[in-house]
This record gives sequence, structure tokens and C-alpha cells, in this order.
Amino acid sequence: MDLQQMRYVVAVAETSNFTRAAERCLVVQSALSHQIARLERELGAKLFERTTRRVRLTPAGAAFLPAARQCLEAAERAVVDVAAAVGEVRGRLSVGLIPSVAAVDIPGALRAFRESHPEVRISLRVGGSDDLIEQVKEGVIEVAFLGLPTTARPEGVAGRELARDRLVAVVAPDHPLADASSVDLRRLSTEVFVDLPAKTAGRVQSDLAFSAAGLSRDVAFEVTNADFLARLVEQGLGVAMLPSAYAAHLAGVTTIEVTDAPVRVEHIIWSRSGCTPAAAAFLALLGIPGARAPQ
Repeated sequence: MDLQQMRYVVAVAETSNFTRAAERCLVVQSALSHQIARLERELGAKLFERTTRRVRLTPAGAAFLPAARQCLEAAERAVVDVAAAVGEVRGRLSVGLIPSVAAVDIPGALRAFRESHPEVRISLRVGGSDDLIEQVKEGVIEVAFLGLPTTARPEGVAGRELARDRLVAVVAPDHPLADASSVDLRRLSTEVFVDLPAKTAGRVQSDLAFSAAGLSRDVAFEVTNADFLARLVEQGLGVAMLPSAYAAHLAGVTTIEVTDAPVRVEHIIWSRSGCTPAAAAFLALLGIPGARAPQ
């Protein structure tokens, strides 16, 4: 049994297809199939059920898969740790972020990081703050950028606050409010809204603000992407409330100060158990103190 065979098993399990698995592993399908068959003979059990329409794990394959993944992860950590011991940063860096992050220039930070550590492979995951917190806890991503109401803090992770920003109203250029210098929540509550999905951190801060003022509002459109949200506003489908630092970069819409606006807090978080060398190097580039790779 060797690591390459384990990589083949994981690839087939994740793609449910021998051809796609071979393409992922950059080998011909016959070689991949031969190695998996060889492993099955060594284990004395079939790992996959093969039909003309699908490939799926057998009970033995399902039992083997977690250990195979752990072995591959341990091998990758060994390579990364040896590189770190001689002053090199290698491996992978997974970064999660909300679509409206504004406290850090993410593309600029990644460019600087890439110039300093070209051997690191980087993946970005865009999502909601609550989901990103869980992914950091589970080790799916190493570093995440969040946006939360002032009443919430990320639990179960290490982190620090990056910035605070008041929300502004965002309207179409021909909206009746477009020429106003400011507006309050009571006036906005008479408008139709485009907003993030209910119960997400980005939506909660606005819902709490209207509720605290004794107001209700009509959210006719729920959108998971802040850029697309702004496109709906541009078409006159509703108004929105977004952080001022993010809204300042939007085209095709008009922003208005909200006199009693809620505040959005941006955080950066990482695992309490420590950082990979790549994650520690990325945090150091951002000037985040106290983030160290586990010993």
C-alpha cells in the first residue's frame, strides 16, 4: 500500500468516476484502475461497486476512505513542516471571505503573499459569516474574513477585530431619494428592499436596527451575493443597506448616509489550535500578532 494508491481511491470516491479521477490525478485510467485493483487484492476487499452508470463506495471502501485521507493529510503536513524547519513556506492556504469584505484589500494581500511565498497553493471560498466560522472550526479553511453586527462575536475561534463601518442606503440613480443628503430608518422602512438571506449575519444587523426602532420593512428580494444585490438595486427593484466602505466601490448606484444606521464589524479569524505555516505567514503579512504555527 502506498500514498499514490490512496490518492487514487480518494479521487474516485470524490468524483464517482474512474475517468474523471484519472484526469484529476494526471494518469491514464488503466493505470489508476490497475493500482486500485492491486490495493483491493492486498486488502482482501472491494473498495468500489462499479456499474455501467455509476461508481460508489462499498462498506469496506467507506471504512477505508477516512484513514486514507488522514494519511495523505499527514504526508502533506510532513512536507510542509520540513520546509518550515528550513525557513520555507509551502503547502496550501484556504481563505474564506464574505463578498462585501472591505477592511482588507484581499487581491492586493494575496498578490504580496504570492510574491513572498510562490510555493503555496491558495484557494478562496466566498460565503456567509456563520458558515465561515464553522469551516474554520472544522479545519476546512485556515483564515476567514467576516462581517458581524456589534451584538455578535465569532465563537470557538481565534481572531481580532479589523474595522467598524456604518451602513449606508444604496438606491438607483433615478430613485426619489437619490438627491437626498441623508435619510433615516423610518423613511427607508416605506421602501421595498433587496437584502441578504434571512438570519445571515449581514442581514441580521439591518433587521435588528429596524426592529429596535419599532419598524418593519418589506424585503422582496433575497440575494446571497452583494455585487448582484447592487445590480438589482441599479434596476430599481428595491433599495439596500450596505457597509459604506464597500458601497463606495459600487458602480451604477447612489449611496446615502443613514442617520440612525447600524454598524458592521469586520473580523479576521483562524483556528484556536494554531495555524499552518502558510496561514501564519499570511496573517503575519497582514500585521496580525500572536498567530503562530502549532509546535
